[in-house]
Amino acid sequence: MTEQATGAHHPQPRARNGAAHQPATVEHVTGAQSLIRSLEEVGAEIVFGIPGGAILPAYDPMMDSSKVRHVLVRHEQGAGHAATGYAQATGKVGVCMATSGPGATNLVTPIADAHMDSVPLVAITGQVASKSIGTDAFQEADICGITMPITKHNWLVTDPAEIPRTIAEAFHVASTGRPGPVLVDIAKDALQARTVFSWPPHTDLPGYRPVTKPHAKQIREAAKLITQAKRPVLYVGGGVMKSGATAELKVLAELTGAPVTTTLMALGSFPDSHPLHVGMPGMHGAVAAVTALQKSDLIVALGARFDDRVTGRLDSFAPYAKIVHADIDPAEIGKNRAADVPIVGDAREVIADLIVAIQTEHAEGHAGDYSAWWADLNRWRDTYPLGYDQPEDGSLSPQQVIQRIGQLAPPDTIYAAGVGQHQMWASHFIDYEQPRTWLNSGGAGTMGYAVPAAMGAKAGAPDRTVWAIDGDGCFQMTNQELVTCALNDIPVKVAIINNGALGMVRQWQTLFYNQRYSNTVLHSGPESSGKEACAGTRVPDFVKLAEAMGCVGLRCEDPAQLDSVIEKANSINDRPVVVDFIVHQDAMVWPMVAAGTSNDEILAARGVRPDFGDNEDD
Repeated sequence: MTEQATGAHHPQPRARNGAAHQPATVEHVTGAQSLIRSLEEVGAEIVFGIPGGAILPAYDPMMDSSKVRHVLVRHEQGAGHAATGYAQATGKVGVCMATSGPGATNLVTPIADAHMDSVPLVAITGQVASKSIGTDAFQEADICGITMPITKHNWLVTDPAEIPRTIAEAFHVASTGRPGPVLVDIAKDALQARTVFSWPPHTDLPGYRPVTKPHAKQIREAAKLITQAKRPVLYVGGGVMKSGATAELKVLAELTGAPVTTTLMALGSFPDSHPLHVGMPGMHGAVAAVTALQKSDLIVALGARFDDRVTGRLDSFAPYAKIVHADIDPAEIGKNRAADVPIVGDAREVIADLIVAIQTEHAEGHAGDYSAWWADLNRWRDTYPLGYDQPEDGSLSPQQVIQRIGQLAPPDTIYAAGVGQHQMWASHFIDYEQPRTWLNSGGAGTMGYAVPAAMGAKAGAPDRTVWAIDGDGCFQMTNQELVTCALNDIPVKVAIINNGALGMVRQWQTLFYNQRYSNTVLHSGPESSGKEACAGTRVPDFVKLAEAMGCVGLRCEDPAQLDSVIEKANSINDRPVVVDFIVHQDAMVWPMVAAGTSNDEILAARGVRPDFGDNEDD
């Protein structure tokens, strides 16, 4: 078993190795009862799932006053994304459950999604009876084999006595080291058989020893480079969030005075409003953030993986920079960019040790002077701020819709975004001041993520407002989970940024395919822009669809009504709310670095290439 992510997660209660000194709980039960008791013992609060033949025995004991709440979803993909949203919002392990065959394979997408974004997830699947495994029995699928590349580890359980140990190990592996998804596949006869439930079990993971404490020599080397640099950047990834290191990050940034850039997966780990924050880097990142990395002489990567969406063309990325790369997963260090100072460790411990080492450097009279660097950064930030134009035809601007949602929602609101233009606009035009308030599918880019993820987040944080920012394309993939929300008292709010098209694909067709809009139109009206784009008969009519699913349906297409519609949605907290915002079809996401090109070729807007001056000879 290998380590695969950034940051370390503080695990839920679990069994400990060699915990024989603790008084054991021993019961004679079925394998299914043992499974539910094990979930209770590891602290699982909610399971998102759907019953079916092979997993059905596990559902019977749930009726016997189990401490574990089950939420019956409408599709297994919804169960997986809900578990992910729950985990991202709460910091706990998300749990989903499905039957064998198609039930299990419907979990593959959310498992892959969790794997790419290092989300602690335990997927539990039923399997055909052990004697039938390998015979192509009804609803049989080798889900362990299928998910092997996209899980940290998975288990096939055919002996009911192994269920407690396996569940304890699964939660431990999912939540420690680089967090990630695991899968436990349990044969139906193991769930039906009688066994002895004993807790805590003895866990046996001899090959799994995540390194969390960084090497002191590497920390000292990193501290020296930071104080010697002229143009350093703290490049912060999702591992900082997952390790719970946001407070330490703020101390480090203020101690050094270095600029901070937070990736798509790290938004909220450092306050957007902080003067040291220069924005999000990447293909659609802020000009100042992209250019800061490109012109830097030192990049301190903390829980980040030099993803292609951040680096652009890798051989041209940050050509003048030395690299300090800290990550809990040793496989990430040097994978895309060679590190001058590699540091293996949990982001929280790495940053805490860096703070002490830099304080020592300062005490010895070694402090960085970044005044010239900040003059450049502030010039770029002032010259090329994030912004947008209002449509000339008087239709709604999608950026304004999202911005006003962020401004009118309560300060601790959680936002879950789908994938596409609305995802980028939500990352730009909502301010993220707190950790775990921004949920999205970063690595996999999974359309259909937002609604079920928002459902999971709201189930885990019922006292918080949760907005799903979705596109009309994404929404039509998983909107059935609004039925789940309506029936289970999970009152999420959904903003459909309805431009009548697959917006990001359409943007690429505009820029790179001579405006040949092949199969990107979603509405039934004419191929036009603005208000006309969704005029006439709407298929589907999202307001009617929302009402049919037990939600409140609202529509807004007039900028003058924008605030009142959002405020009405915010005031409804007893049912899910869906707002269909009819927006301009031709709005685009800027800035942009075209795929496969250098970050030096960033466009601040269409046809606008920034003039940065040069400091290459520094």
